[in-house]
Amino acid sequence: MIRQDPYSVFDALSEPAAGAATAPILALALGVLALLLCEVIDLLRPLRPFVFVGTVLVALFFEFRLLGQAIPPGPVLDGTFVASHDTAAWGVLFLSGTLLAWAYSLGYQPEGEPFRGEHDALMLSCAIGMMLMAGAGDLIVFFVGLELLSIPLYALAAFQRWRSTSVEAGIKYFLLGSFSSALFLFGAALLYTAHGTLSISALAAAVSGSNLSRIGVALVAASLFFKVSAFPFHTWVPDVYQGSPTPVTALMATGTKAAALAFLLTQAAPLFPERGALLVALLALVTIALGNLGALAQEDLKRMLAYSGIAHAGTLLLLVSARMAGADAEATQRAAIFYMGAYLFTATGAFGLVSLLESDGSRFTRIDSLRGLARSRPFAAGAMTLFLLSLGGIPATGGFLGKWFVFATVVRAEMVPVAVAGVLLSVLALAYYLRVVVVMWMQPPAEGAPVPATTRPLTAGLATGVCAVLVLATGLLPALFLSPLNP
Repeated sequence: MIRQDPYSVFDALSEPAAGAATAPILALALGVLALLLCEVIDLLRPLRPFVFVGTVLVALFFEFRLLGQAIPPGPVLDGTFVASHDTAAWGVLFLSGTLLAWAYSLGYQPEGEPFRGEHDALMLSCAIGMMLMAGAGDLIVFFVGLELLSIPLYALAAFQRWRSTSVEAGIKYFLLGSFSSALFLFGAALLYTAHGTLSISALAAAVSGSNLSRIGVALVAASLFFKVSAFPFHTWVPDVYQGSPTPVTALMATGTKAAALAFLLTQAAPLFPERGALLVALLALVTIALGNLGALAQEDLKRMLAYSGIAHAGTLLLLVSARMAGADAEATQRAAIFYMGAYLFTATGAFGLVSLLESDGSRFTRIDSLRGLARSRPFAAGAMTLFLLSLGGIPATGGFLGKWFVFATVVRAEMVPVAVAGVLLSVLALAYYLRVVVVMWMQPPAEGAPVPATTRPLTAGLATGVCAVLVLATGLLPALFLSPLNP
């Protein structure tokens, strides 16, 4: 519904419920403006790191306050935005991933330091887009969030303008992302033509079996699958991930998946028909297979992790199929948030360590160049081993319990053959994860080969330690992370 009074939006924002629901987003928006102001005024430039960290902490405070409320605000702003325990939990993940990626970006590209203010403002804008996507109660609000996430990522992917591979990654991501946005808008237009509304709750109640509705839902789903990097919209991932600055890759690999999945499970699930669950499950299994088989053939660690991310996207897509098949909504949400949380800390830590190695030359991202790393850099080798084992789903790590919750949810949805196939395909991942572990710990360095120094600011080491601790904590003490999700 379009308001006739141009000033009514201010009345809506002044409502206590709307203020509580949008407080994290408004805090981030003010942080973006403050960073740009610091960039303009030379005397304020030293304050940029404090502004960034302070903004994220304030937004986290508002998200935790929503998470702690017995009854969060719910739909606000005429139902165009929804705040709940689930959206608050997703918001905590978005902000955590943004803060960790920023920590790894410090000192990563000395040539880009003059543009640090713009870099940090773009990262905060990505977090705003993620939150809008997760809480969107209207397709237009989701599209605004999608563009607030995508456009800054296009710029961040090409941020290293002195590297042709970075510029190429930005152009590829921009072109393919533009097609994805066009698909979403075309699908939303068809749904509006069929039902006269863009409200997701109204569409869920009105979506019929008409061909117009089916095509509209299919186009919207295709756009979301692109962001999740699921088959057949996954081919852009390896090139874009490899060419982008590695801290940006960490944010891209976790944030875009989390935001699209949050919208799929939190808001958009009722739009998809139950009879489509098997099709989505098959797409998920093909995604897992292609991701793992592609990773097996890689010699570059960054590309290997990119293909690994495709496989994990397939695992997450199994939850969407289970939700479509009638799985309990609360159980599916808990499994998705836990899995995404474990994956966020694991993948961010892995890409962060790659950025440490890459700072001493791109040759160190090749798997063979890591031979004997355990002797020269035992902390880096140990942390990377932990992250790889978690990605492979080895017990005592968050990755193991995350996969356990996902496949248990699929089984409860009475999709046992799908769960069995998913487990078997996931085992393939151990082949390429353990290969890197063997290279680091059991193979001596080549004679005369240079050794990566991995000397970076304290923030990078701190971020690695935080990721390692949280990966172990999610695997050994899952109740600490699951209990706040209970309403």
